[in-house]
Amino acid sequence: MVNVTYDASGSLIAYTPDGEEVVYNLGDMAFIVTCMALVWLMVPGVGFFYSGLLRRKNALSMIYTSLASIAVVSFQWFFWGYSLAFSDGANAFIGDLKYFALKGVLDQPSIGSSRIPALLFCIYQCMFAIITAALAVGAIAERGRLGPILVFIFVWTTIVYDPIACWTWNGAGWSFVLGGLDFAGGTPVHISSGTAALAISVYLGKRRGYGTERLAYKPHNTTYVVLGTVFLWFGWFGFNGGSALSANLRAIQACIVTNLAAAVGGITWMLWDYRIEKKWSAVGFCSGAISGLVAITPAAGYVGSPAAVLFGVLGGTVCNFATQLKFLLGYDDALDIFATHGVGGIVGNLLTALFAQASVAGFDGITEIPGGWLDKNYIQLGYQVADSVAGFAYSFVMTTIILWIMHYIPGLRLRASEEAEILGIDDAEMGEFAYDYVGLEQEIGQTVSTVGATGGSREPDHHAPKSSSSITEK
Repeated sequence: MVNVTYDASGSLIAYTPDGEEVVYNLGDMAFIVTCMALVWLMVPGVGFFYSGLLRRKNALSMIYTSLASIAVVSFQWFFWGYSLAFSDGANAFIGDLKYFALKGVLDQPSIGSSRIPALLFCIYQCMFAIITAALAVGAIAERGRLGPILVFIFVWTTIVYDPIACWTWNGAGWSFVLGGLDFAGGTPVHISSGTAALAISVYLGKRRGYGTERLAYKPHNTTYVVLGTVFLWFGWFGFNGGSALSANLRAIQACIVTNLAAAVGGITWMLWDYRIEKKWSAVGFCSGAISGLVAITPAAGYVGSPAAVLFGVLGGTVCNFATQLKFLLGYDDALDIFATHGVGGIVGNLLTALFAQASVAGFDGITEIPGGWLDKNYIQLGYQVADSVAGFAYSFVMTTIILWIMHYIPGLRLRASEEAEILGIDDAEMGEFAYDYVGLEQEIGQTVSTVGATGGSREPDHHAPKSSSSITEK
């Protein structure tokens, strides 16, 4: 039973089982509730960002997967996800089921901060689990089945995300105890999702026409890419700022370095692209902004504003060049998720070791850390490397195992058929489209018979490869 009241100042008063009084500032609670909503907004932002980068016949499926992540992970988090990640009975690797179905998650101080109740911390952290899954499953782009992905999201969040979140942020977790610094999710969110995307890309194999001009297409809707970036950039203030778990100077500092790293990252990536194409690319700017945001995530509550400029430059640069890894290693990561989130998360973790400052962490008046290299705490780099390598290896291996187990379970194989890939995942898997018109001819190289809205017809392209069948435009 909840036993709460208010004091003369309007603060919320709760009581521990021992009768000890706990005071919650309503401003802190309102701030974290707002940040929770901002992080939720990032999830459809991911969907629009991914959708815009693809061909139009697969555009709707990416928006769908982002919403599917919200639905599946919300239930998983209620069911046992929160308990597995943040139970106070956890071991060094994973929690127990003390809070199964959120039993007892009410007004007691949260494991993350005594300034907010567990119930508020629970829903805030739920958003982190949701967006991590949404980032990872973008790797099914243009060749993944949408039914099995629901099962994958539930299983992956349970087996991969929850343990990594536990060892990073739970007070009993091995990385937390070791002294690893991860303010808002360099390893649990970005390295885990980026590496999972790499594993999914390897498992699914290459798309039809990979390595030919047929897949050398430009993003079908740059406006979607920009819109997704706007949602993500805006929501990231709640993602990083809210990770202070209180409305204080540290939260404000986190917002400042978040905005600065994104701005510098966007300009950096765009300049790298300009050297090749001599064009000012909006897609390049958006990709760089996301890379800067990814890089600053683990450091947002630990570094000063000058360091954020370097995070943006290195995030935009390293992630830009990391997009070439798929050609060197021969995997088909259609959306460069590993290059942006996996590599970007590693860059952010390592830079945190160099530029974390005890003085910045103390902006909240509570946190005490030994800092990083700027504070002559050189061992911090070892802690960050250990956490990054563990997150990378665990996510890749466990994701691969999950995929191959599902592969041999009837109905759960994730790879779509070649026919579905040709037709488009939107039509084959959903029977719906992002647009009234979906052009197929230039994408699959077949003769297309068309009847327009006015009843007229278009002559087939005699330069297209001959085919025994024609495909009607949707």
